[in-house]
Amino acid sequence: MSPQLIVLILALLLGLQPVTTDLYLPALPAITQGFGAGMGQAQLTLSALLLAFGLSQLVWGPLSDRFGRRPILLWGMGAYTLASVACAWAPDMAWLIAARAAQGIAMGAGVMAARAVVRDVFQPAQGATVMSQGLTGLGIIACACAPLGGLLTDTLGWRFALLALAIYGAATLALLAWRFEETLAQPDPHALRVGPLIRANIEIVRNPVFLTWCALSASSYLGLFTFLASSSFVFVTFMGYSKTAYGFLMLSMSLSYIIGTFWCRWMLRRTSVHRTVGIAAILTITGGGGMAGLAYAGQGQDWYGAWAVMVPMYIFMLGHGVHQPCGQSGAVAPFPHRAGTASALNGFLMMLGAFFMGGWLANHMDQPVFALAHGLLLWAVVIAAVAWGAVQRHGKPLVKPVQLP
Repeated sequence: MSPQLIVLILALLLGLQPVTTDLYLPALPAITQGFGAGMGQAQLTLSALLLAFGLSQLVWGPLSDRFGRRPILLWGMGAYTLASVACAWAPDMAWLIAARAAQGIAMGAGVMAARAVVRDVFQPAQGATVMSQGLTGLGIIACACAPLGGLLTDTLGWRFALLALAIYGAATLALLAWRFEETLAQPDPHALRVGPLIRANIEIVRNPVFLTWCALSASSYLGLFTFLASSSFVFVTFMGYSKTAYGFLMLSMSLSYIIGTFWCRWMLRRTSVHRTVGIAAILTITGGGGMAGLAYAGQGQDWYGAWAVMVPMYIFMLGHGVHQPCGQSGAVAPFPHRAGTASALNGFLMMLGAFFMGGWLANHMDQPVFALAHGLLLWAVVIAAVAWGAVQRHGKPLVKPVQLP
């Protein structure tokens, strides 16, 4: 496969996350009203998706190390398409929650395999750049998702917004079946044996390089997730924006993320990975602190509006465009022979955190602006601590491989 085709496939697979969340978010208030459900149940449609997504990767990773990336991707995308159809025709909230969980299980195959493919094909130093290119594609996809979701919900109804996920899944499945070639040179016949698998997982989670980059990618994602899970209630329910207008606010956020991925590649050509991450953390803490400060200063004031939420979020997303490609590629870099398993653990820990964060948000959504501001500030502080501390100590030996049993 050409490098351009690999980047396209990476973008489509990594783009499963924004497609499954960002396109869905403008429809979330309408779904909640249509089923007569509460905010807790609405948050559960996201939390169930993310918990299933994280847990499934623990299974998909070893399976891909044993049988290869291609069969896992084909089965996973086929299941994702069917689960998306089930979401679109859900008769009640319980059905929708179950279908979203099935969607998360299938999505785990695509996103896990994308990170593993990068390690299969590229050396770690180059992997950060390639991952950044794939995540630029993710940002472009995310730009279209929220406005499209809002437009479809406003004009045709929320079921058509969810049906768009099935169309995306079917198109990605067709491209994989047509052009994707196996990237795993030597499948591991022992990848599914319980003893070696347990030992491999223990060795991975004990590795300081993995823990460092996993902590960076997970905390950066959790900052974004805090915004995704609460923003529709902030802008649509609290501030009164239309779903279409909310979609365009999300588009603008994705544009700042795309700029961050370009800036990441520009920095990586000029300096080291750990220095790039340290500089980006300045933006992260500025965005998180700025949003919290404006939330308190603007309480009950006429001047407080969408700009007070979005401007700090733009700054945060510039840093996110650096932390994600560096963190995701760095977490799997030491494990060339168990890239699927390492990728799965990284994804699982990210989604486990998102599940608990979703539960916390569900209990604090009576004041959505402060729930968002407090959550973003928390993760901005964590990101800065990891970037300025652990990355500088353990993030430098990015290319040293670790042999696992």
